[in-house]
Amino acid sequence: MQLILLMIAAAVVFGLWNSARAAAERAEVLGRNACHAAGVQWLDQSVHATGMRVYRREDGWLGLERTFRFDYSHDGTDRHAGRLVLRGDRLVSFTGPTAGAQVIPLPPRGRDLHSDD
Repeated sequence: MQLILLMIAAAVVFGLWNSARAAAERAEVLGRNACHAAGVQWLDQSVHATGMRVYRREDGWLGLERTFRFDYSHDGTDRHAGRLVLRGDRLVSFTGPTAGAQVIPLPPRGRDLHSDD
């Protein structure tokens, strides 16, 4: 009896680990594609899981919502954080680079934006 319970527990742990890896791989693809579409550099070549919570799916069952963070750069010297949220394998929220986004450089120190010199 104990062996059966141990095998069931191992199967549940393996299933959770496997779904976490699948979600991380999906988040990697989404982050990489978003950076490529926006013309920015995807930094560290990875995403980092930052949160997980339970939510109620449309069919009434419980599901897991996972939040991931990734970093990107416009010119190789700056660093910005992006965030995406997956419910299962479906993207429900994205914050990060967008296609056609313009970066406005800051003026050199000591100069005013409105100066006419």
